[in-house]
Amino acid sequence: MSPIPDQSALRAAAIHRLYTLEQSEQLTRTRIIGVADAFGVHPRTVEKWLANARANNGTYQPQDRPSFTLTPHMLDAVARWRGNATAAWRELRADGHPVPSLPTFHRATSKALTPGMRAGLRGGEKARRRFDVAGERDRHHRNYAWETDHVEASVKVRVEGHIRKPWITFFVDCAASAICGLAISPQRPSREAVLVAIRDAILIDKHHGPFGGIPTYVRVDGGKEFLCATVKEALGALGTQIIALPPFTPEGKGNVEAVNGAIKKTLFAGMPGYTHAPTLRGNKPVDPDQPLLPFEEFVRLVLEWVHRWNHENTPKSLQGQTPRQAWDADPALIDTVTAEDLHTYTLERHGKPLIISNGGVRWRNRNYIADWMHGRVGENVTLRYLPHHDHRIELYDPQTGRHLGAATMAGQATREQGLSLKRARRREADRLRARLRKAEKDRNTRYAAATRPALPVPLDVMPEEEALEHLRALDGFDPAAEALPDLIQLPEPDADWTLPLNPNTSPPQPRTHPEDQP
Repeated sequence: MSPIPDQSALRAAAIHRLYTLEQSEQLTRTRIIGVADAFGVHPRTVEKWLANARANNGTYQPQDRPSFTLTPHMLDAVARWRGNATAAWRELRADGHPVPSLPTFHRATSKALTPGMRAGLRGGEKARRRFDVAGERDRHHRNYAWETDHVEASVKVRVEGHIRKPWITFFVDCAASAICGLAISPQRPSREAVLVAIRDAILIDKHHGPFGGIPTYVRVDGGKEFLCATVKEALGALGTQIIALPPFTPEGKGNVEAVNGAIKKTLFAGMPGYTHAPTLRGNKPVDPDQPLLPFEEFVRLVLEWVHRWNHENTPKSLQGQTPRQAWDADPALIDTVTAEDLHTYTLERHGKPLIISNGGVRWRNRNYIADWMHGRVGENVTLRYLPHHDHRIELYDPQTGRHLGAATMAGQATREQGLSLKRARRREADRLRARLRKAEKDRNTRYAAATRPALPVPLDVMPEEEALEHLRALDGFDPAAEALPDLIQLPEPDADWTLPLNPNTSPPQPRTHPEDQP
């Protein structure tokens, strides 16, 4: 379908032709009527256009209709009111700024701000991105480019008595829209999940299926687990180039985003514990006692869904083919790597070589032993490990890189001991949480509601005696220990009381008369 021509450019060309004919004295009324019919106007309108061309040396220059344009101050008011043109118009009018009528102000706002900009003023960058235009990349051939991303399952599952929402890491081939590999984590994925997913995506065997091989490019977002040194080293050893996309650009990896959206709608929505299920009033769940799936059952259902996606799903971009059919029809060669070499590449490497001692290999204040270490005490080995898997390490010859074998942690705690330790930690954390909540509740001050502008009135008033008692308790004040009797005036004794004698004073002498003296 041909594009619609620009009427202004056609009009200018037609009027220039009439002007040329007029200058050569060949312009007739019939030609003017023909141009008027072509543009659907009256012949007098064409004569006005021709007069405009005469005034501008043969160039038709239409005059734009006068229209109102927002000033920078008005645009600031619209932005301040989050794109609400009516509220901005009221504020400007109340401040005495000259403004047109409200409909004119709305038309000027629509002309000055694009729909995406207006949506961004209302809802931020995420809302603005809905109005962006994204192109579509060429699919090329299989294993030319992969896309990877994490997706949080919208389902709550049980993991050893805990309720968690698992995460899935997908690797999707862009040419066939096939899911080459994945890793499912009960917690937020780290570089360990990325390495496991890479290994699962590259391997081609009975367990992993026909999808796999070494890709030329891998598109990732700005997640640190995708751009860490371990993942770069693993993919770099295979000759794969990592393309880091700008953050918050899902249109840059549309294939894996389509997989994320499909699994949410076609699998998670039908599982028990779906977090986006309809709720009752007060956001209460319809069935609060609904049993949740165990983690291992969740993994089984996800793997079944991945098999259906690869072998039964027919995306529109594949023109009716399934990802398996598109993969098999692609003639591009597949570069592979052995499972042993891939296992080495997808492990994180410890820096300096370690020495095998009588207690095994000492790493991170722990001893790792294996039966193949007998007779090798004193030899140097290179250590590789899977992040967060401290129970097992892999050891290699530092000179040749040959894999010597695995080693396990010596004196590992039993499963029951580990569970008891976790329960003790949770109890301690609960006690600390309760103390912090109580302290925060005592610290916060509640104020009375107001209907007029006034200072806030605190509601946590108490009697004076109770306040003094709290102060004494907080300051460690003990009234019994600090009592001073001489600071309290005692009442005068009654007249009939017998007063005690002061031992420090001499007794009174009896008085004698003068005549009794010799």
